[in-house]
Amino acid sequence: MAMSPGVKERLEVVYEIAKTTFHWGFVPMVLYLGFKKGAEPGMPPLSLMSLLWQ
Repeated sequence: MAMSPGVKERLEVVYEIAKTTFHWGFVPMVLYLGFKKGAEPGMPPLSLMSLLWQ
């Protein structure tokens, strides 16, 4: 089944938006999840300063 040019163009736009969102959002998401979980027992507490200076 062939796609019309309009559908193909919209899919390309959606793909580019998804790619850009993943590209710029992956590391902040991982950092957010790590800070949300917290440090493991016996480890120093997590803080933004410890992230930047270690």
